[in-house]
Amino acid sequence: MRNVLVLGGTLEASALARALAERGERAVLSYAGRVAQPKAQPIAVRVGGFGGVDGLVRHLREEQVTHVVDATHPFAARMSANAVAACAECGLPLLALTRPGWQAGPGDRWRTVPDLPAAVAALSGPPLRVMLALGRMHLSAFAAQPQHHYILRLVDLPELRPPLPQHTVVVSRGPFDLEGDIALLRAQRVDVVVCKNAGGAGAEAKLHAARELELPIVMVARPPLPARQEVTRVAEVLLWLEAAHHAPTSRGAERGV
Repeated sequence: MRNVLVLGGTLEASALARALAERGERAVLSYAGRVAQPKAQPIAVRVGGFGGVDGLVRHLREEQVTHVVDATHPFAARMSANAVAACAECGLPLLALTRPGWQAGPGDRWRTVPDLPAAVAALSGPPLRVMLALGRMHLSAFAAQPQHHYILRLVDLPELRPPLPQHTVVVSRGPFDLEGDIALLRAQRVDVVVCKNAGGAGAEAKLHAARELELPIVMVARPPLPARQEVTRVAEVLLWLEAAHHAPTSRGAERGV
């Protein structure tokens, strides 16, 4: 019987969890633990890291995982790299369920930067009202530009005060819509939006809202990832599971994985 480990935390991972539950698959959805109250899921859930590649290898073997689906955030580069390495070590099939990146269109005022430090540097200049749609992990980096007032859209209310001298916290969980994001940008008098090129529909509304209001966006490009097989639809994952299940037994499986 298949035993699927889904590395999750995204809307795509939740959609896959529902599909696996409907099929009666044995599966576990793993969260990194960065959200205080993860969304309830129809399959078993684990929360927390694995302890690097070695820890993930140990988990895959102890839990007798047969298939791994990486449905993490496109910026979870370390976890994705660890998954590639661990599955190679164990001889297990790995598939990434990911989203196509966003593309700038007519009317967009994007400034694409390669990484977070470049996004911080892009904010050099006079005081602005800056919406940071980046999550809570990277807020401290923007303390290097203390002249701005930052609007922080977060999934959970932070336990500690954000390390920014001037800020407003907006607690909200996506998916978001165009009308709501236009209202937010207007109410907070936002001058510029900073976000990652996460792709997907769940957080795309802010891009359309910024276009409607003619606001500039500092867009952080996706990090490089190891070569791996990728799909963009849950249905493709289900087909892959069937094909991988009927593939010849791997050397890793022969070792008892």
